[in-house]
Amino acid sequence: MMTNEISVQIYAKHKKKFENGYPLIFKEAIVNSERLTEEGTILNLEDEQGHFIGKGYYGRQNKGYGWVLTQQENESIDQEFFVRKIQTALQYRNSFFEDASTTAFRVVNGEGDGLGGLTIDYFDGYYLINWYSEGVYSFKNFVVEALKRLVDFKGIYEKKRFDAKGQYVEDDDFVTGERGEFPLIVKENGVDFAVYLNEGAMVGVFLDQRPVRKLIRDQYASGKTVLNTFSYTGAFSVFAVKGGASKTTSVDLANRSLNKTIEQFSVNEIDYEEQNILVMDVFKYFKYAVKKNLSFDMVILDPPSFARSKKHTFSAAKDYKDLIKDAISITEDDGIIVASTNFSGYDMKKFKGFIDQAFKETNGKYKLLEEFTLPEDFRTIKEFREGNYLKVVFIKKIK
Repeated sequence: MMTNEISVQIYAKHKKKFENGYPLIFKEAIVNSERLTEEGTILNLEDEQGHFIGKGYYGRQNKGYGWVLTQQENESIDQEFFVRKIQTALQYRNSFFEDASTTAFRVVNGEGDGLGGLTIDYFDGYYLINWYSEGVYSFKNFVVEALKRLVDFKGIYEKKRFDAKGQYVEDDDFVTGERGEFPLIVKENGVDFAVYLNEGAMVGVFLDQRPVRKLIRDQYASGKTVLNTFSYTGAFSVFAVKGGASKTTSVDLANRSLNKTIEQFSVNEIDYEEQNILVMDVFKYFKYAVKKNLSFDMVILDPPSFARSKKHTFSAAKDYKDLIKDAISITEDDGIIVASTNFSGYDMKKFKGFIDQAFKETNGKYKLLEEFTLPEDFRTIKEFREGNYLKVVFIKKIK
């Protein structure tokens, strides 16, 4: 597999950032960005005097223009490079492979494992590669070959997430091995999940929330009424019921969420008819709940960074404070709000600021009980703080 290799100059004011290990190649840093024509091109980053800074590849995604893969001038980005990186990533997650109660987790987390622009997840013998640019996709053969050498697998699947808007490219996602029988039933802390590796962009569960779901089950759900908003396939609801919740209500606008949530309850032998599953706009549901005087012991907020319905647009950047205010209005005194966001554009401090503002504006009192960022398998590096995008806070509403 031959790839082009070119040198690009980095402006002096950005040089230090890359020397300190920042992995994302961004347009504003490049003096001669007009040289970037073919995605997958190997880039030698140099300062304006021609001194080597790092080596990476050109691959456009919503975050930037590519990723630095090595700071060693004599290290080639070849088959052996990918074998080394993926082997190190797998070793880092040894304990996950040994835990029979959890059979779905991340094995390569992009720049956290030195491979910016791709992730690999493990689902009970199957591996799923997510490619976030055409540039990184040009290394597909290297990555697949590395997995063939390093692990025993049933099959490998992929998601191409790099159309013009950075969205998923519809395709048959099977790569090699044997095709899976779907739904594939995987375990998370002893709870079953039905996943589909070949049915659109999503597989049916977000693996980064694993510790949050476990805590809800083990310490917070017993005897509680739980509202799970933006509930997707109902994973939080399943864990709440497993933890002894008296009743769950799952609300999501997507039509598919109804059957998907029924399925997740059913594979865990939970009678879904005893739970509430509603296909409706979450913001409409908040108004309905206030009107009907409904309130809950626990409200879970896990919205996408951006969501649009007929009457409402939600942006995590601008609207999270108001979402918390909506939750406060239907949470019982001494009840819990689990506020979560995967928006990388602000940090935990700012997120907690929204919580504080929401309670001030509603004249309420609260106490922060727990907080989470990404779990151990979603490895991150301190040089790229925005890579640790997840922020989850358990808030107690005090009367």
